[in-house]
Amino acid sequence: MTNQPYDGYDPYGQQPHTPQTPQGWPGQGHQQGYQQGQQGYQGYDDPYAAQQYTQQWQGQTWETQAQAPVSAQVTAAEEPAYLPPQGYEPPAPAPGPASAAGYGPATVAGNARITDAQRARAEGRSPIIEPGMQPAALTALLGLLLAGAAALGTYALLVPLVVLQAVTAAGWFRLNGMWPARQGIALGFAGALAADAALLASDRSPSAILGTLGVWVLLALVLQLRSHADPDERMYGLMATVAASALAIVAGGYLAADADAVTVGAIAVAVAVLARALPLPTPASVVVALLAAAGGGAAAGSMTGLGTSGALLGAGAAGCALIGHRVAGYDYPSRFVHFTAGVALPLSAAAPVVYVLGRALV
Repeated sequence: MTNQPYDGYDPYGQQPHTPQTPQGWPGQGHQQGYQQGQQGYQGYDDPYAAQQYTQQWQGQTWETQAQAPVSAQVTAAEEPAYLPPQGYEPPAPAPGPASAAGYGPATVAGNARITDAQRARAEGRSPIIEPGMQPAALTALLGLLLAGAAALGTYALLVPLVVLQAVTAAGWFRLNGMWPARQGIALGFAGALAADAALLASDRSPSAILGTLGVWVLLALVLQLRSHADPDERMYGLMATVAASALAIVAGGYLAADADAVTVGAIAVAVAVLARALPLPTPASVVVALLAAAGGGAAAGSMTGLGTSGALLGAGAAGCALIGHRVAGYDYPSRFVHFTAGVALPLSAAAPVVYVLGRALV
C-alpha cells in the first residue's frame, strides 16, 4: 500500500523558511521533521528570516497609548495582568473642590493642573482682579464704624477693631491659598487680642504692639518647628502665619492712636476705597481716590481738632489703603478673598500711618 502525502504538503520539498510541522509517511515523519527543524534553525542566519521568529513584545511602553495594539485577537487569559482589559475606557473626571479652588479639571493623561493665575501669566494676561464695589462698600461701612466708635471712646472702638482684626487674619491666609488653616488664623487673631489687651493695660502705649509682635513671631516659629510637614511647606506656613499675625496686631494701631486721627483716617480710607472701585482706568482711579481721600480728610478734620492737617492725614492713610487694596486683588483671588482680605486689608494697612501722622499733627 502506497502512502500518499496530505494535500498541500510536499514531504520532499525544501522550505527552509517555513516553520510548519512535518506531516507525511509514518516511518519518515520524525526524520523529515528533524531535517526541516535543522533547516529552519539554520534560517536564522538570514536577518530577514530571523524576523519571522523574533518574539514580539506586547508589554506597555511609553507610546502604548499612541500606537495600535499588536494583535487585536488576544484573549483575556493571555493578557498581562498589569494591562487594562481590552476595550477599557477610564472614567471621565468629575468636577470637584479642586476645580472650585481655581484649578483646571483633572486629567487622566497625567497633565499637571494649573491655577487660573498661572494660566493668565502664560497667556500674558494680568493675574489681578479688583475686589469691586461690594467689598469696597463693606470697607467703607467698617471704616465709618471705626470713625464713629473712636468718637465715643476707647472701649467702643474695641468692638469694630476686633472684627477688623479677625477678618484680616482669615483673609490673609485665604489670599495665600492656605485654607482651611484654622490654627494659623486662630494664632493670628489671638495675637491681635493679646496686643489689644496689652494696649489697654499700658494706657495705649505703642510698645505693647511691638512687644506682642515679637512674642508672636517666636511662638509661630516654635509651632512650625514642631510640625511634621515638608520643609518647604513649613516655611510657607511660617511666613503666612507671621504675616497674618503682624497685620492683625498692627491694626491695633487704631487703639493706640488719637481719637481724632482715627476718625479722620477711617473716613479717608472709606472715601478712597469707594473712589477706587469706580469703573475708571487704574492710573486715573488711583489719582481720584487720593484726591477724594484728601478732601474727605480735610472735611473730617474741620469737624475735629486736626483742622486742615486732616487732608495730609487722609492722603497718607489712603495711600496705604490703596496698597492693601491692590494686594487683596492679586493672583485671581476667590469671592471669599474679596469679602475678607479685600475688605480688611485697606483699613489694616492704614493703621500705622494713622497712628504716626496723628501723633505728629495733633
